[in-house]
Amino acid sequence: MGLLVPRANTYTIPLTKRQLIAKRYQRITRAINREFWNSESDTAHSLYVGSYGRGTAISTSDIDIIVELPMAEFDRFKNYLSNGPSKLLQVIKNAFQEILPNSDIRADGQVVKINFHDGIKFEIVPAFNEKDYWGESKGFIYPDSNMGGNWKATNPKKEQEAMKLKNTKSNNLLYATCKHFRHVRDTEFTSYHLSGIVIDSFVYEAMGNWKFVENNSGGQNISSVSYETALLEYYNSHKVMGGLNLYSPGSNQFVNSDSSIICLEKVLKKIAL
Repeated sequence: MGLLVPRANTYTIPLTKRQLIAKRYQRITRAINREFWNSESDTAHSLYVGSYGRGTAISTSDIDIIVELPMAEFDRFKNYLSNGPSKLLQVIKNAFQEILPNSDIRADGQVVKINFHDGIKFEIVPAFNEKDYWGESKGFIYPDSNMGGNWKATNPKKEQEAMKLKNTKSNNLLYATCKHFRHVRDTEFTSYHLSGIVIDSFVYEAMGNWKFVENNSGGQNISSVSYETALLEYYNSHKVMGGLNLYSPGSNQFVNSDSSIICLEKVLKKIAL
């Protein structure tokens, strides 16, 4: 039997905000489909990723989207003599400027950023769906214009599937914990950096078999060790040379925690002590 935690309130983005995000997501998706797929679809070839896609976001300051482009475009930009990834980001930026002329749009490293007047921010990652010999998706290849330009790999669908499955098994404790970490970070440690993928990857592993229980219903026993203390103990026992070996849920890709480790420890101590 898993260890039990009394259910508590969680942090939720208001419905009206989520509806507005969905409308803008559809406009962005349609622009990509017009530019690259000769289509008017506002749903095909796009995917929420990042914290919002994993179900752990608590704010609208960073809505991440992957937009899929035809593989022929990958071949074209890969063969540029000078920083093909940067050229690709500029093409994506220009496609958005036509439909959002009053928004702040800029290419930055691996993404195209769109800052709306009401504070909602989108980060769009153009990517290519890499498939195996049998035609199954292996994930996405996306551009990185830093250091002269290169291409990186990611598999957000695997991450989302793993997070969703474990959240179900924990009666929503996984999502709630990840959101609580973000809340503490955003209210108590605003001058520090702690990325969403570090939070989610850490909690996914550290929580073990803990789960929410409805007001200790059915006479089930609550653990004598607090959940928060167990998370801190996991951190202390797995910290090596001042860092953590973290891997993203599902995709098992290495997650660099170097710039987040100080804030992660502060958040853990804040909620546990």
